Amino acid sequence: MTIALYPGGFDPITNGHLDIVQRAASMFDEVVMAIYPRSSETFDVDERLALIEGATRHCDNVRAAKFTGLVVNFADEVGASVLVRGIRAVTGFEAEFDMALMNKKMAPHIESVFLMSGHEHLFISASRIRELASLRHPVNDLVPPNVAEALTQKYGPPLQRSD
Repeated sequence: MTIALYPGGFDPITNGHLDIVQRAASMFDEVVMAIYPRSSETFDVDERLALIEGATRHCDNVRAAKFTGLVVNFADEVGASVLVRGIRAVTGFEAEFDMALMNKKMAPHIESVFLMSGHEHLFISASRIRELASLRHPVNDLVPPNVAEALTQKYGPPLQRSD
């Protein structure tokens, strides 16, 4: 049984994250979306956990968990032999490549797998979603429905655009 760990902030989970985890779920027996807490967050870790669980409810082999510390240590803790990372652009590859090399140095038994974001999700990032939602711009086509609802509760409904 191959367990893959997909670590990230997921603040909030986006359709891009969902695309990556669904594709990973078709490749591995189990995928653990591992939430790392940040000092600056829109949703606290427990809220993000609930948002991921709601967004991935249709994926039987995906679960969410929270962790602190080194990702390779948490991978060992959950029995993961693969780290899944999504890449949106060439510039992201450099940082991911460096991280993968360090992870390989610390834990040679864990492989890193990179999945390219689908072209329709290349421009989506959680930081952009947070900014748009805080300015009350509609984001419901960029995030799962439960996340759009949570963002509306946090920031208020999207403002009507006058075109």
